[in-house]
Amino acid sequence: MRDDQITITHFIIEEQRRIPGATGDFTSLLNDIVTACKVISNMVNKGALIGVLGSAGSDNVQGEVQKKLDIISNEVFINANLRGGHLGAMASEEMDEIFPIPASVPRGKYLLLFDPLDGSSNIDVNVSVGTIFSILRGPDGAAPGLDAFMQPGTKQICAGYAVYGPSTMMVLTTGHGTNGFTLDQDIGEFILTHPDLRIPEETGEFAINASNMRFWEPPVRRWVDECLAGTEGPRGKDFNMRWIASMVAEVHRILTRGGVFLYPLDSKNREKGGRLRLMYEANPMSFIIEQAGGMSSTGRQRIMDIEPTALHQRVPVILGSKREVERLISYHEA
Repeated sequence: MRDDQITITHFIIEEQRRIPGATGDFTSLLNDIVTACKVISNMVNKGALIGVLGSAGSDNVQGEVQKKLDIISNEVFINANLRGGHLGAMASEEMDEIFPIPASVPRGKYLLLFDPLDGSSNIDVNVSVGTIFSILRGPDGAAPGLDAFMQPGTKQICAGYAVYGPSTMMVLTTGHGTNGFTLDQDIGEFILTHPDLRIPEETGEFAINASNMRFWEPPVRRWVDECLAGTEGPRGKDFNMRWIASMVAEVHRILTRGGVFLYPLDSKNREKGGRLRLMYEANPMSFIIEQAGGMSSTGRQRIMDIEPTALHQRVPVILGSKREVERLISYHEA
């Protein structure tokens, strides 16, 4: 490692120095999360060689088929963060209820929410998947219950994701910009490689599952139709459409070169409130996107202003380059 390279641990220590009275617990907690992501990265890279691919033969709380690596990644995250003494409780997309820290283990002041393996439907075909996490401050004193997790996204003190692709990267924010780190496999350290990521306000690229077109609301259909009309349409330029079916991969592309990601409200997911999970996907990704100069909305309100009512609450998601998200919001308002 070169002398001028900054590891994620050193970066986090510098970030914590911004906080008056900081004790070091936050740095230690993030180090435990980083360790979990390294373990998951190793398993994703080895895949079929260690027998972690394929269906687990079970469904999660969302009614979605679990992959073997969904369950294993969930266990990795719990075990890596259980005994550090930094957490009061955890919550995972793969678990029905919150996971309280046992009385036999020191209890900390933070709450951890995570999607251990986002985009796992792609794992068997070797497409990028990832891990998403969010950290909240818990209540003082008593063991936190479900109510402690019912905080809007504006209360997050940190959010991040790891993307397991050609290289493993971690992107995170503590409310002072968004920064990207690449895992150097030779030394086992995440190195700061993408400081102060910024999303271009204008874009010519978007990602949406076009197979749901017949279910879309008029504002979304109008916006997509205008984009597809290209230079001859009202927008006067050509747009490219992408769809990976892995939110981590979609957001990472937007952070790298701009774009808009949409999983909007439609007639198919309306009864559930949307498709993506507020606590494990929408809130942390919104925090990351906004800190990079982007925008995130349901089409009707800012995602991070939503007051949660359930641990596995779903919401519509429209995020990315600011000008296009603003345009989509204006179409919803109209």
